[in-house]
Parts: sequence; structure tokens; C-alpha cells
Amino acid sequence: MGSRVSDIMGEKLVTISADDSLSTVEDIMTLGGVRHMAVVRGGQLVGVVSERDLLRASLSNRSSFGTDERRAFLHAVEIARVMSAPPIVIEAGSTPEEAALVMAERRIGCLPVLDEGVLVGLLTETDLLRYFAGVIG
Repeated sequence: MGSRVSDIMGEKLVTISADDSLSTVEDIMTLGGVRHMAVVRGGQLVGVVSERDLLRASLSNRSSFGTDERRAFLHAVEIARVMSAPPIVIEAGSTPEEAALVMAERRIGCLPVLDEGVLVGLLTETDLLRYFAGVIG
């Protein structure tokens, strides 16, 4: 039997509340070394936020500002305003090839992985590259 998405997805699943601010996202991404996070509300997956979303939000304020002003701006912006929603997901039993096709067609860098409707992981483009390079799987 071939590999499944659940076999190759990263072991680190980081979630954040849709009601949190982008400054919290930035802190977790910086300290935790993650580029994508699943966004939940009431225990249910509602979106995905990425480094790219964070950068886009930072650049959306066209005036130039320093670090303190930038942090204040990010603190004022809720994740729900910039996350990708509804999230494009994949089932844990799907193949890496199916996941790669979805990610390429939708031009996205990660897929939340569901097992019978429950969020169990996050598959990233790096996970897929490692798999296809023969590093894992």
C-alpha cells in the first residue's frame, strides 16, 4: 500500500484562535519556526494563516512606520480578517500525489489534514518535496 498524507505530514500542528491578533501569529511563527497555522473557532477549523498573509497585512498599511507602529498595527488586526477561508482541506487517507495536485492547482502552500472531519495535521509543500525527493515516506 502506498503512502498517505497522514504518513508524510509534519508532526507539529500549530493552531490559533480566529479571534487572536496578527501580532500573536507573528510571535508564534518567529518563536516556533512555523510558516502556516490552522485557525480554529470553537474547536472547528475555519481557516489557514500563513507568513504570506502576515506580510500582506503588514504591507496593506501604505504609510511607512517603525517597529513599534507596525506591532501596534498587527496587534489591532484580527486573524479572521486576513486568513484564507474557507480552508481547502485534504483527507488523511489521500495520496501525496493527490495533495500535490490540489496544492498546485489552487496555488497554496499547505493543506489542513482531516480524519473523519477532525483536524489531525497540516501538510506543507516542504513535506511533499521531502516525500518526492525520497527523504521521507
